[in-house]
Order: sequence, then structure tokens, then C-alpha cells
Amino acid sequence: MLSISTLARLSAFALLALSSAGAFAQVGFTGPSGSAPSFAPPPVSTTQPPTPPSAQPRAASTSATTTPVANTNQRDPHAFIPQVASGKVALAVSARYAADGAYIPRAMTWRVFAERPDGGNPLAVAEAQDAYPVFALDPGNYIVHASYGLASSSRRVQLTGETKKETLVIPAGGLRVQGLIGDQVIPPHRLRFDIYEGSFLQRGPVNGRARKSERPPVLRGASGGDLVFLPAGTYYVQSTFGDGNAQIQADVRIEPGRLTDATVHHRAAQITLRLVNVPGGEAIANTQWSVVTPGGDMIRESTGAFPSVVLAEGEYIAVARHIDKTCQQTFKVQSGNDREIEVLTGQCEVPNPARK
Repeated sequence: MLSISTLARLSAFALLALSSAGAFAQVGFTGPSGSAPSFAPPPVSTTQPPTPPSAQPRAASTSATTTPVANTNQRDPHAFIPQVASGKVALAVSARYAADGAYIPRAMTWRVFAERPDGGNPLAVAEAQDAYPVFALDPGNYIVHASYGLASSSRRVQLTGETKKETLVIPAGGLRVQGLIGDQVIPPHRLRFDIYEGSFLQRGPVNGRARKSERPPVLRGASGGDLVFLPAGTYYVQSTFGDGNAQIQADVRIEPGRLTDATVHHRAAQITLRLVNVPGGEAIANTQWSVVTPGGDMIRESTGAFPSVVLAEGEYIAVARHIDKTCQQTFKVQSGNDREIEVLTGQCEVPNPARK
């Protein structure tokens, strides 16, 4: 068993190395700007579950299917181990989804840390991006650390003079999310999602308001269709369609060695705004727009002749400002009904000079 202090030091060193080396490239995840993200293990559970930023969270209609992410081949991947240089010891490592489960055939990040006699921080001595690597090491005491997506496992190993095999257990599974509007698939680049630990349904409001999250999401800003590997457990996905308020939450269960394909069903539509002098007329450029709820909550601000925004199903007010005029139009959004909203200049209010 590893001591708590040793594990803490190891985790710190491993995470530092991972963030600098882009070690999770095999997950196929890219951040919002296309850059490699910085990953960390799921945070420790707290007594207060996390809450998404929306003031009025929407319940999700979701479906999910699970399939094995690995074959059931139980053959020893290290039935043959190549010879290493004289004076070195071969350490052959592999990982399973469970103690009696299938070997994980996908490439993962392996790091080997040498323990110091004085009890100082372990020293990183070897690294590999492979499913079943073999390390040639000096005799001594080591800590082997394996990272598979956001899941990881560590083990202390003592090498003497004989070849050694070690198999770590990483209870992890895959998650892939796509979105639908009716029966139409949302383009992956227009869907993004964050993942939190625990169940969204267990959050519960406080005095009629959603609780604020005291911890960050396990993963932020993944795109639709991205494959993410997570430690087995319960999570909820916060899915956002477009750049407006079309946001819903759905619980998912990650099982070891299985891929969960989750589909979230958004109820939203894309709305294009136009300020015109007559119905069907040319849109007026340099118009400042605001989209607000009947209660006055700001949803989106923009400037242009015909800006577009994805809005959740409901009622809204479009406010247009051009030169010294302010115009507004109430409209409703129905799921899947993309359309244009025209605001007529004849409905604009002109400031009364007497009020100045």
C-alpha cells in the first residue's frame, strides 16, 4: 500500500507532467480554441452538489446506450518479453478495466517514478504512450502511474534481478455525447458540454434558487461527438447548444470497460433578428440588439444587420437600438422552428426632447 504522503506527491508530479506534455491526446478531445486541454482527476465529493450557472436549469430529455469499449481477449499481452541490456531489469506493465476484466488495449500514459532513500519526492525516470510497454530499469523501488483519459492508478513496485510483470486496475469507461432537435442531429461544433460529478437530480434548490457550484467541472468545453474517458461512477452533463440560453442537464452512468453514447434532446431554435422599415424590407445595418426575457433577464447582446442566436423554447423580447431610436418586438420560440424576427422602425420610440 502506498502511504498518503507518497500518493499526494506522486499525484502532484504526475499531473504536472501530464499538463505539460499533452498526455491525453488519445482521448480525441480538443478545447474550445482547438488547443490541448489541461486535465485533472475528478475533484473530491463535497456535501453540496454542483450547480450549473443558469438561474433556471432545464430538465433534460436524454437517452443513452452502452457498448464494450474493449474486446474480451484475456491473453497475457506480455507472454513474450524482449531482453534488456545487461544490468537492467525488464518491467512489463498492462492495465485492466477490472481485476477480472479485459486488458485495456488502448494507448495510455505510463510514468515510472523512482523512490528516494531519503523519502524525498519521487523522481520521474521513464515514460511511455502505449497499451503494454516494457521498461528497462535499474534494480530498486519504483512507483508506476498509469493515466487513461481522466482515470488513473498507481502501484509501488520493487525490482530485484528478475523480469517483472505488473497489471494495474483502472475502472474507467468512455462517454460520447450528441444532441438532437426533434429528429435532427445538432452539428458537433455547435454543441459543447461540461461534466460534473454526482447527479443533477440530487442538487435541489435552496430557497427557490439553484445552488452555486463550489467546485469546478471534471471536464469543461468538450464538443459534441468527442470521446472522453472517465473513472466509473455517476456524472451529469451540462449541454449547451449554440451561444444563447439553450442549455440542459442530464445524468449519465459510466461503467468500467463500456462506452456510453448519450443523446440529449434540446428544445430550442435559431432566431435571426432584422430591423426593417417595412415588412420584408432590407435589414438596417449598425443596429444594436438585446434579447431579454419578459422578466427582464438579459440573454444576448449583439450588433449588426441580422444577428442570429439560439434560444430555448419560450417567450422573449427583441430590443433594437439604431441612432436615437429604440424599437422592440415580443416573440415566441418553438423548438425546431428556425425563423427570422422582424422589428419595424414604425414601432420605435424617439426620445422626447422635453425630457432632457
